[in-house]
Amino acid sequence: MSHSPGRWQGIVLPLLALVAAEAALRVRPTQSDVIAAPTAILRAFLRACADATLLQATAQTLLATGGGLLIGAGGGLVAGVLLGLSRPAAARASLLVELLRPLPSVALIPVALLVFGFGYRLEIAVIGFAVFFPMLLLATAAVRAVPQRLVEVSVILRLSAWSRVRKVMLPAALPRLFVALRLCVGIALVVAVTTEIASNPQGLGFALLSAQQSLAPDLMLAILLWIGVLGWGINNLLLQLEQRWFNAQLDKE
Repeated sequence: MSHSPGRWQGIVLPLLALVAAEAALRVRPTQSDVIAAPTAILRAFLRACADATLLQATAQTLLATGGGLLIGAGGGLVAGVLLGLSRPAAARASLLVELLRPLPSVALIPVALLVFGFGYRLEIAVIGFAVFFPMLLLATAAVRAVPQRLVEVSVILRLSAWSRVRKVMLPAALPRLFVALRLCVGIALVVAVTTEIASNPQGLGFALLSAQQSLAPDLMLAILLWIGVLGWGINNLLLQLEQRWFNAQLDKE
């Protein structure tokens, strides 16, 4: 019960901002291609939900985001664990990683467009590249941060290399890996929407662009706010899963 007031404190400022915006636009009503009253934004959001266009765009963006995460973050996790376990391998791969890591993912859109054309494969490829290197670096750091005494215990127990990774290294590195996953989810959603705005005619990014070109600021802002709510909801879900998993582990112990 002591945490309940703090839980609602973060909502006060956004609500006050919405009320102030609504009051200002009602006192001085104006036709604009840029701004809209919060009530108009809400009506546009409900209309987009009613005709299923927003739900369809959301499903397209989430599908591409999930595919890119599975390929990019999954590959980065495997590569990061391997490089974290083997410093010689990390030294050999460092030049290639440092050459490719600074490349902006959106700069690869023209190349991916030539290779894959429009559609999910284009978006998944760009997202996968964007999240691969953050997961690679954070997974490598997570494995190297495992206390040396745990590694020594696994050697004393004569565990095989695979058992050492599965039973010792990964469980000890899991808190950091959860943080890496949350970071990659945020990056993936941003890159998905950016790719849809730039070149892929589907998803929330394309819906946002279409609303802007149709001079519908209420719908444009509704989609923009929905993207923010979607990102917040996914991050909050991952936090809840992380807390429940670790609480379950503590209960077992």
